[in-house]
Amino acid sequence: MSDETQPKGTVETTPERSGYAGLAPPIVASPAKRIQAFTGDPDFMTSLARGLAVIQAFQERKRHLTIAQISHRTEIPRAAVRRCLHTLMKLGYATTNGRTYSLLPKVLTLGHAYLSSTPLAVSAQPYLDRISDQLHEAANMATLEGDDILYIARSATVERLISVDLSVGGRLPAYCTSMGRILLAALDDATLKEYLERADMKPRTSRTIHEPQALLACLQQVREQGWCVVDQELEQGLRSIAVPVYDASGQVLAALNVSTHVGRVARSDLEQRFLPIMLAASRDLCAQLFA
Repeated sequence: MSDETQPKGTVETTPERSGYAGLAPPIVASPAKRIQAFTGDPDFMTSLARGLAVIQAFQERKRHLTIAQISHRTEIPRAAVRRCLHTLMKLGYATTNGRTYSLLPKVLTLGHAYLSSTPLAVSAQPYLDRISDQLHEAANMATLEGDDILYIARSATVERLISVDLSVGGRLPAYCTSMGRILLAALDDATLKEYLERADMKPRTSRTIHEPQALLACLQQVREQGWCVVDQELEQGLRSIAVPVYDASGQVLAALNVSTHVGRVARSDLEQRFLPIMLAASRDLCAQLFA
């Protein structure tokens, strides 16, 4: 493996946490197939599941979608997509210009209900702020959602380092991000194998690890050392370092990271100066969550 993609040196880790346990079950190929898997469960509401899938079909770069596009993305029949959109519009969650549909700000209330109630996102904010204040860089927390990482908390800086919007609720591919590799390394072997077989891994830059076997070797090293550096694999000029956040049983619950520009922070600084501060924040957060 290239020394450009994984850090050298050693960092002391807690023995019982040097190996990762399973974090989340694998997802199936499409929302429609995932919904179909619950056929036969009398308490499962297919209409609700389809409505949520329609909402999730919208993304930052696909904010305006036709019924046909949503149906293609979700594999839900067009007639069902149309009914979901009609319901969302009646409730104030979506709108249309006659051809395409888009979400309205009221959708944010769904995410706010989670962010205001989960101890993880709420408790993490002071520690992200502490990291940002100490290092003068943006600090983030994410969990694994399908094949992506989902940002659930953030302490931003004024300077924007990346062309992609990294606000809370944003998503990025797991395979080429430092937090993503922390979370992928936490999967059990069978689940990780399924991910490597299905994931659409494309080279984002000339440095991106996008071959399954190379990524597997990379993740094995992350498992062994308990932290990860990604150097200009997501975007040219951007490097980041991530550490895990553990639950009470020692399994990985989320990941913390700091992103910086290559012209401002050397890779060696990530390992020597950033890493101890981040490990301390993760340790203190875990102690607060499960005291």
